[in-house]
Amino acid sequence: MIIQCPACSTRYVVSDSAIGADGRTVRCAKCRHSWFQDGPELPPLPLAESAIFSTKGAADEAPAAAEPAEAYANYEPVAAPPAPAPTTRRAEPQYSPFDAEPPFRPRTNPLKMWSWAAGIFAVVAAGLILAVSFYGLPDWVPIARPTFAASQPDLQLDFPQDRQERRQLPNGKEFFAASGSITNIGTTARRLPTILIVLRDARDRIVWSTTVPPPQRSIAPGESVVIDQAVTDIPRAAKFAEIGWKPE
Repeated sequence: MIIQCPACSTRYVVSDSAIGADGRTVRCAKCRHSWFQDGPELPPLPLAESAIFSTKGAADEAPAAAEPAEAYANYEPVAAPPAPAPTTRRAEPQYSPFDAEPPFRPRTNPLKMWSWAAGIFAVVAAGLILAVSFYGLPDWVPIARPTFAASQPDLQLDFPQDRQERRQLPNGKEFFAASGSITNIGTTARRLPTILIVLRDARDRIVWSTTVPPPQRSIAPGESVVIDQAVTDIPRAAKFAEIGWKPE
């Protein structure tokens, strides 16, 4: 409907629902004049339907601000703002009280660590035992080692003292010579091992040693092999000699 301000004659286009069937007090947006505007003319309603509506006093309602009719000449409907896109909320990670604390290092298991340590120790120990049994102990191991190997079965080594000679040569060098024999007193052929000659000083310390390779690989039953060995430039501190089998 179109209403007009009685003071300044400004016309306004308002909807029928804004005035209502009973009318209401309105105010001019231009001159701020207020007046009671009657509602639009409606066809009469049946008595049963008209009893539903109740009127309100004009003083109980605030005056409606009207807009000039000219304002609707260039009116264009404005689209409603788009609804905001639904946001997806990331699920919060669920943590167990038994999980590792930041920086997320795995919890240590003492039983598992000791099991691994025992397994590694067993492997290393087995490797050392095999190496020692095959190669023997290294020389730097500080343990007492036998100077000579155990006696060989059926092999008799004989280097008497009267067949050992030690003297000084005219050029000042020390000379040592030994002569002996190896006899197979068994009934089977035997392999000849290497002979070891050791010279000791007065305090029973080893000051010199040398090895004598066997003249042949094996010796038959009842056979004897003569060994003659002579060396020079031995230490002057050497006092006596010991002869035996070289340790394997």
